[in-house]
Amino acid sequence: MLWIKAFHIISIITWFAALFYLPRLFVYHAMSDDKISIERFKIMERKLYRGIMMPSFVLATIFGAWMIVENWTYYSIQYWLYAKLTLVVPLIAYHFYCGHLLTIFKANKNTRSHIFYRWFNEFPVLILVAIVILVVVKPF
Repeated sequence: MLWIKAFHIISIITWFAALFYLPRLFVYHAMSDDKISIERFKIMERKLYRGIMMPSFVLATIFGAWMIVENWTYYSIQYWLYAKLTLVVPLIAYHFYCGHLLTIFKANKNTRSHIFYRWFNEFPVLILVAIVILVVVKPF
């Protein structure tokens, strides 16, 4: 089970790296006005989302579910886990909204400024802090 936990943590780290970096690319993409930069950002965003962000999300979900299923007797009464999973839901929505934004940028239909994406980029940080506190401290 420690191997599954290790792979879950690795997947989470990779997923969060992508969750932090893709919106940062959106910031720079929204600031770009030359065709070469715009096309470069489209490629970078697509490769990050499809090649790193989506696979790490899937693996984190699989390994996390595996741990819960294998240890259901323990986890079923751990209320911190329910709080954590509640926070994971908006994080998943954020993940897929990033995919939606990717489609908007790909079609050259972005209407938001780089300032919006700078603020947008902060959301996963708040979720990460709360989740780490729940998992480590287990306040309830």
